[in-house]
Amino acid sequence: MIGPIVTPFEPPEEGQMVEVADGVLWAQMPLPQPLNHVNVYALDDGTGWTIVDTGVDTERTRSAWRNLLSGPLAGKPVTRLIATHHHLDHIGLAGWFMTEFGTELLTTRTAYLMARMLQLDTQDRPTPQMVAFWRSCGIAPEILAERETTRPFNTSDAVGPIPLGFTRIQEGDVIKAGGRVWDVRCGDGHAPEHATLWSHDGELVIGGDQLLGSISPNLGLHATEPEADPVGDWIDSCMRFRPYATDTQIVLTGHKKPYRGLPARLGQLIDNHAAALERLRVFLAEPATACDCFDALFRRKIKKGEYGLAMVEAMAHCHHLFAKGLVTREVREDGAYVWQTRASQ
Repeated sequence: MIGPIVTPFEPPEEGQMVEVADGVLWAQMPLPQPLNHVNVYALDDGTGWTIVDTGVDTERTRSAWRNLLSGPLAGKPVTRLIATHHHLDHIGLAGWFMTEFGTELLTTRTAYLMARMLQLDTQDRPTPQMVAFWRSCGIAPEILAERETTRPFNTSDAVGPIPLGFTRIQEGDVIKAGGRVWDVRCGDGHAPEHATLWSHDGELVIGGDQLLGSISPNLGLHATEPEADPVGDWIDSCMRFRPYATDTQIVLTGHKKPYRGLPARLGQLIDNHAAALERLRVFLAEPATACDCFDALFRRKIKKGEYGLAMVEAMAHCHHLFAKGLVTREVREDGAYVWQTRASQ
């Protein structure tokens, strides 16, 4: 019988840490609204700390880390950093730790290469490939007009320079940290080759954004790889994790609260997307672009600040149905893909 999902810990105050297991401390680093935080962890290695994820590269986040380093983490150096994946809120200060403290970076090859590539790729205006991709999503004309003439957000705005050199972790590796032995298991969909760590004692799982408890991560399709299938990759990853999940594990998440009840949560993550895909398939009985699908997919009105994330997630779900042969895809005169459920479905 699968047990309930429970959250045994309350979030720490800024500048403080909560012990979530023997030798494992939890802190939160500030992010802009609406998410407002990212979780980071410190694992006690005896002579030093291994930290997991960093937050974005801002002076406020650096100050928060300095407070931790002079407070709860005082007396021992940060010798290693494990970055679960390449997104800016998780790897933004990797270069700062490496340069200022000589910290060793451990992450997957894909995460390192993606983070370093994106950090070096600064654009003053959207590239033609980006604009073409937005058009293929069916972006609203007024939003497209604004984006075409505005400097886009660049990864370098929130991720500091990342030096050459890292230590690779990959699927099947076994590493030691915080007095525990961990299996590395990688997932996909939210970020390629996202590392999760599963302790051999059965007590802890470091889940990053792959195993969030109360929210679902964005599964977006982007101009970088417009024919990818992140939704399919995500569902496959959740299925692969199921045999290793137990009700007693504490899952240390990238956002919100750590929780117990991973078997139930994996079921929710799979079922939620299956339901969304079925709503979308029914909606596409009439031809529509990805941006036409917001109401059907998200069941709420999308605000302007959410538009970009909603657009790439809607595109990803439409493309998953296409990859499964459940919908057709035609190109409209304005470059937008128009999707429609196959007549035989």
